[in-house]
Parts: sequence; structure tokens; C-alpha cells
Amino acid sequence: MKKYNVAVVGVGAVGEEMLRVLRQRQFPVSNLSVFARSNREISVDGESYSVSTLTPDSFRGVDIALFAGTEGEKGAAVTFAPHAVREGAVVIDNGADFRMKDDVPLVVPEANAKDIKRHKGIIANPNCSTIQMVVALAPIHQKVGLKRIIASTYQAVSGSGRSAITQTEEEYRSWARGEVYAKPLAMDQNIAFNLFPHIGSFSDEDYTSEEWKMVHETHKILHDKKIKISSTTVRVPIRNGHSESIYLETRDPISPDAVRSLLKKSPGLCLQDDPKNKIYPMPKDCSGKDEVFVGRIRKDPYVKNGLWLWVVADNLRKGAALNAVQIAEELIK
Repeated sequence: MKKYNVAVVGVGAVGEEMLRVLRQRQFPVSNLSVFARSNREISVDGESYSVSTLTPDSFRGVDIALFAGTEGEKGAAVTFAPHAVREGAVVIDNGADFRMKDDVPLVVPEANAKDIKRHKGIIANPNCSTIQMVVALAPIHQKVGLKRIIASTYQAVSGSGRSAITQTEEEYRSWARGEVYAKPLAMDQNIAFNLFPHIGSFSDEDYTSEEWKMVHETHKILHDKKIKISSTTVRVPIRNGHSESIYLETRDPISPDAVRSLLKKSPGLCLQDDPKNKIYPMPKDCSGKDEVFVGRIRKDPYVKNGLWLWVVADNLRKGAALNAVQIAEELIK
């Protein structure tokens, strides 16, 4: 098997997960380079990695460069991806900067792997909440078409990075000691025993940037701008694993049983739908798993072709690192 020189840029929560996924999936790596803002040594699951300072010359000889996310106001890929592409590398970027550019494929392999072939050196990884929703909905859209999506998300603090996890843990420790929470540093509000409907910055029509990502990215991935999409994104005091309550209106009728049968055989999905026996997806069970979990599939009794789904996935794995590595796997086929 041919092997490839791979670079991982960034060693935050997503960067570490990329290193973990590359090893677990036995990606054919010849040489692995890890870059960040400064030199250091890190350990992931007992494996040691030498981290080098990222420079424009870091990508000589690199075949695939996985950018884990943002560094500063714009993602590191904005500064360094052009250098990587000039050196012959294919960039797979987990940041938001390239996602909506016309000449950059935005890819969820289970839904639109063929788009990878259109790349001009850069492939974008979608937003975490978009990825898990698209994995669940793409088979339904391909079968009966989607007219409308209304999504409410319940997103874990790990989606805001390692500092948000630290903030959450410190707030609970403060509560246990009977102390007042410190002023939030990593998130917009205090999160212990709380939730808040604010992820990203507020923009057009008083929707947040996170909410608009779900709209625009889903349109691009599914190649269908006619789908009416609206969302509310909520931060919840869960360490890891995003949950989504999704309402659909399909173009053609499909029964809940037919949806279950369809999703049961669709790639990347795990059906957990036996609510009478208390079987349904929960973040505590999905953290560390690769699949997108779907349950609570039911018909709207008042709207023709209306359906509800409950969707949960590990936002650091399928919502970020795993999806990026899966793109790389498709790339080298």
C-alpha cells in the first residue's frame, strides 16, 4: 500500500483527535509532522509527538495537510494553506474560512464524496452540527426529497475547545465548594446548571453564525438550495457529544418504519430507536464513537410528510477529526 506524508496543524482538542483517528484507522502514513504556534512535546493516549513551529516552509514534501481549526481571528489555513498547496499538498481544513467558497468542495463522505474530485488543493470540513445532521438526512433526501428542515441543537462545551471544558469543570467545582462562579472566559455565559442559545456571533435576521452555517453548508453539501432550513443552536453543560432535534417535511411521503429501514442500512449511521424500552441516542453513550446515532423517529400527526428525528454524535470525532480523515481516505482511493 502506498504511504503518504501527512501533516497535522494544531494540537488543541481537534488536533489531538486527528492524531488519535489517524492511528486508530491505520491511515497509511509514511511520515507524520505535527505543527502549532510553538515547539513542544505532547502525548496522546501514551503516544509521544514532537510539535514544531508552523512556518511557510513546513509543508515541503507533505502530501496531505490536516488543519485542525482556528488560530487567532482567522484559521491558520488562511495564512498557510496557500504555501501547502504550492508545495503540492492537499489541504483538508476544519476551519470555517473556505467552506462557502465556490471552488472549494465541502464534504461529508457519506453524502457527497464525489465532490472531492473537484478540489483545487483545498477541501473543507463542514461545521460539526452540520456534519451529523447531513449524515442522517442525506439518505432521506436522496430517497424522497426534503422540503423543510427545522433543527434545534444541544451542543457540548468541547465544541468551544479545551478552554471551554476547563471553564465548565471549574464552574462545577466552584459550586461544590459553595463559591461564586468566576466570570466566563471561554464561552459567552456561565454554563454549569445552565444553557444558552448563543453559539457564534449574531448576524443577519438575528440568527447566529452557527445557525447560518447549518443553513448554507447543508444547501451546498446536498446541492439543493430549495430546502427551507432554519435552526436554533444551544450550548449545554455536556462535556462532549452534540444532540439535535430535527423536524423534516419531505417532498414525497415516507413512513417512520421506512425511514428506520433506510437509515439502518446507510453508512455511518447507527439506529437506536426503541423508546418504550428507553433506547435512544444519548451523548454519554456516543462520545468516543464514530457513528452518527439516530432515534425517536416519529410522524407529525398534524402535518402531511412531517417527521421528527433525534440525532447525536461525537462532535470531536465525526463532527471534526474523523470526517477530515475520512475525506483523506476518499482522496487516496
